[in-house]
Amino acid sequence: MSSEQKVTNTHPLIAFRYRNYRLFWVGNAFSNFGMWALTAGRLWLMHLLTDSTLMLGMVMFFGLGPILVFSMWGGVVADRVNRMKLVVKTRGVIAFLAIVTALLISFEIIEPWHLLLLSFLNGVLLSFDIPSRQAIIPNLVNKEHLMNAIVAQSFVHGAATVLGPLLFAPLINFLDIEGVFYFIGSMYLLTVVFFMCVDVSPHSSSSNNPEKSVFVADLIEGFRYMTARAEILSLMGLGIVVGFFGLSLGTLLPVFAENFGGGALIYSRFLFAMGIGGVVATFMLAFFSSGKNSLYLQLISGLILGISLIVFTVVEPLILAFIFVLMIGMSRTIFHIINDTILQTIVDDKFRGRVMSIHMLGWGSSAIGGLLVGFVAQLYSPENALVFAGISIIIGSIIFTYITQRNTK
Repeated sequence: MSSEQKVTNTHPLIAFRYRNYRLFWVGNAFSNFGMWALTAGRLWLMHLLTDSTLMLGMVMFFGLGPILVFSMWGGVVADRVNRMKLVVKTRGVIAFLAIVTALLISFEIIEPWHLLLLSFLNGVLLSFDIPSRQAIIPNLVNKEHLMNAIVAQSFVHGAATVLGPLLFAPLINFLDIEGVFYFIGSMYLLTVVFFMCVDVSPHSSSSNNPEKSVFVADLIEGFRYMTARAEILSLMGLGIVVGFFGLSLGTLLPVFAENFGGGALIYSRFLFAMGIGGVVATFMLAFFSSGKNSLYLQLISGLILGISLIVFTVVEPLILAFIFVLMIGMSRTIFHIINDTILQTIVDDKFRGRVMSIHMLGWGSSAIGGLLVGFVAQLYSPENALVFAGISIIIGSIIFTYITQRNTK
């Protein structure tokens, strides 16, 4: 592996020495609580409305599918405009959509198609939001502290998935499902407040003559940059495979919670276990990762993820099910942190928005993966769907690691 891909091991809190990063981190903390609740709330609401595994897959498809279509344009925009201002606007609109959902529930007029439409609009916003947010982080800290900053972001994501489930059942019991969506709206509004306080210097534009440059030309320029870097393409290919099937358990968790006889309580505990796995993973990387052998760490995490999905389908005691859900959360988090860190380290700043937006295809592909898993679960069984996803991840991890290794200097 080239020296560019080696990540410096530093004190786990060193990124917090930067004022702008601290504000960004706090804003993202509220945002991650909102995002966790949004994903869990939409799936649980659709489960209540339809009791259909296929419709659960449709929620994931409509929520993440727009990323496949619009994320590349979002990357072009991220390289042309003030990224922080763009994120503030998208977060504000997401807060508005969450409140609209809560009102529809409160007035008892919510329908499955409402939820799918709102999920689609949210996905469109994320297509422009995420490339900018990811591209901002390298401008907030020095390059040698980048992995530490990304790990800290992943930690707050994991913390949200740990603490969020503790709030999910109380919100459902005392405020009903609409309370979840009012909570989501408030979290995103707090994100907007903190993001407005971040002072980021304008990034270098990829266009020397913005008046004559068009989006298509900028997009083509980004593709040319990537195709000239084989290591970028292979890393992104691996990310797409894991992204396609990596959220399969999350899509079907409401069904498995019902199978274990627990409803919302077991569902929240499964989410809690997955969050714990993510937090453990971030601590491991913050304290013990030196950045060496990153590709092999990706391979190991991909294999553990695939195997855990398969084994989860046959475990009987509930405690063992929680353990394997924890392992799924841990391995998935390790994979994405390492993959994101390497890419953000080796990509030039003026292309970072476009590259990370195309890298989002890995996350966006989970929309199709969720739809496919939901369809297989409806046609055969949820257990067969997870086995299918696990085998696909194992095979994909081995093949793409081999390709990546051959193309890495």
